[in-house]
Amino acid sequence: MIHLGINLHKKYSYVTGIDGAGQVQFEAKVANHQDTWSQVLEGLGGDCQAVIEAGYHWGSLYDLLEGLGVDVQVAHPTRLRAIAESQIKTDQRDSRTLAQLIRANLIPQIYIPPKDIRELKNVLRHRMFLVKLRTMTKNRIHQILDRNHIENPGVTDLFGKAGRRYLNQVKLGETEQVLLEGHLGLLDHLLKAISEVEKQVKTHLEDDWRAKLIRSIPGFGLTLATVVALEVDAIERFRDNGRFAAYAGLVPRIYASGGQSYRGRLVSSANHYLKWAFIEAAWKAQIASPYCRALFQKIRKRKGANVAVVALARRLSEIVFKILKEKREYRELGVLSHG
Repeated sequence: MIHLGINLHKKYSYVTGIDGAGQVQFEAKVANHQDTWSQVLEGLGGDCQAVIEAGYHWGSLYDLLEGLGVDVQVAHPTRLRAIAESQIKTDQRDSRTLAQLIRANLIPQIYIPPKDIRELKNVLRHRMFLVKLRTMTKNRIHQILDRNHIENPGVTDLFGKAGRRYLNQVKLGETEQVLLEGHLGLLDHLLKAISEVEKQVKTHLEDDWRAKLIRSIPGFGLTLATVVALEVDAIERFRDNGRFAAYAGLVPRIYASGGQSYRGRLVSSANHYLKWAFIEAAWKAQIASPYCRALFQKIRKRKGANVAVVALARRLSEIVFKILKEKREYRELGVLSHG
């Protein structure tokens, strides 16, 4: 068995291969192409296992190597540094360290969903990116109107049908008019792109059993439910709801010293897409659900709205964990309901 430590870059990887005795058998830069990797693996002969540190480009190399019959592990970067922190960082040193760790079976692995799930996650993350651009574009349109002293025409939604008719009739100076029309055109393009992505999501995930169950919880529409369903994938990988909430970034850091413990800000090493989805759902749920509203208001009185919405998001994560584990829909029995 050859153990491969792969220090991954965008166009190439620095690879160290060691045998069972820890002796280096291969060490070189390897282009991230199938033909090149086929030649490397053929030259090594025998079975190989490899490790890649999770990063921006790990997915494509993971799929490539797996397709070539390599047993591939993907290392959790934060936990990996805790095991193998080094004062000197070079491609060679990092790849050798990875090779030694996988040989010793000490790689802290991340969960790797099936390829089709990873592709759908990318689609939803693309939608989130487009939505951010849409919000930025709307804000810039407001800025143009404000600096030109254009009053709101009295519509609830400036970007709804009535508001758009008004915006299309606004006349400004030559330069400002170009900017306004450019932003309105960009907004139309983003709205169309978001709609196309949502159709794709609906086609692939409208009947997903996990998304259906999550949509039964107050605050979760199709988009938020599918984000949670895809980011979670298999709920069985979480031992309890506390670990699930930590993965979603909804638990505070705890500092203990001298027999006392202190709670700090929310943990930073978490799935930020899940955290966003649960907090967005919490804002909606405190309006739609009597139980969620009661919990939100109780905490809001003592600690404010921001703390209250995070607490409610944590509660929603517990509910999601329970209904996915039990494969049943959410039922709200009253203010004291627990899912």
